[in-house]
Amino acid sequence: MNETILITGANTGLGKETARQLALKKETKKIILFCRNQSKAEAAKKGLEEQTGKKIFEIVIGDVSDANSVRKAVENIKQPIDAIILNAGGMVGKTAGKMTPSGMNELAATNILGHVILVEELIKHDKLKKAVLSVSAEAVPGVKMLGMKPVAMKTSSVDEFAAVLDGSYFGNKFDPMQAYGYVKYAVTMWALSMARKYPHIKFVVMSPGNTGGTNAPDNLPPAMKFMLKYLMMPIVMPLMGMVHKLEVGAKRFVDGISDEQYKSGVFYASKEGKLSGDVVDQSTFYTDLKNISFQDNADKAIHRFI
Repeated sequence: MNETILITGANTGLGKETARQLALKKETKKIILFCRNQSKAEAAKKGLEEQTGKKIFEIVIGDVSDANSVRKAVENIKQPIDAIILNAGGMVGKTAGKMTPSGMNELAATNILGHVILVEELIKHDKLKKAVLSVSAEAVPGVKMLGMKPVAMKTSSVDEFAAVLDGSYFGNKFDPMQAYGYVKYAVTMWALSMARKYPHIKFVVMSPGNTGGTNAPDNLPPAMKFMLKYLMMPIVMPLMGMVHKLEVGAKRFVDGISDEQYKSGVFYASKEGKLSGDVVDQSTFYTDLKNISFQDNADKAIHRFI
């Protein structure tokens, strides 16, 4: 039972809906909305209180792409947290390939840097008790029907992971849509490594699946954004069973930290070739996930930038 839960990127989309669902569970006593923008966080807090009738929401301000911002935010967390949902991230947009002060590109920093620091700082200060849910995507094992190839690194070495994180892996042309799966692979492997390193904490990796009602399409090029947001997701994909509602994607997160059937050290996402429906252990068909050397290499590569 998780009484206190922190959610990053909690002011909109999946993060906000996850907070709403968790607030309705009788055991939940406090939900920390970890957000980058104060006014947006306050608006989300007010909306959640109105929706749930609960006054259990608190705000902590921090930018997951900024290491110092996250470290400062951890100082403002005074009591232990039972569970964390590392929801903030996505494809970022036009600035995805821009280098940040950490040496990571912005795509990697937003999806990985602050989350790793947040978890490790909380563990160091004995403020994290039970569970971590790291968000990944079906982009890692790929979806053949949509032409999404699985992530295929040559060696999954420390150097190769580091090249993904600084963007050099992709050469002169940085394509966020291509890089996204590789970045999610890196953070997935870090979480699986952490599950072995800290066996008293449950580290679950979960994809929300192809979820409607989020801002994810807004970061795509205009033509692709229009195609996905106004044609594919509302019309075509539902007919193919390859999209679900916001409530369904968020419930995957809620179940991931709450339901004992989801085990530590496992990446759960849709069945092979799917983007919706039941979730399964991805290592049953994407076997690189089982390689503990690859997991540890991702962890070591990430720490080159911390």
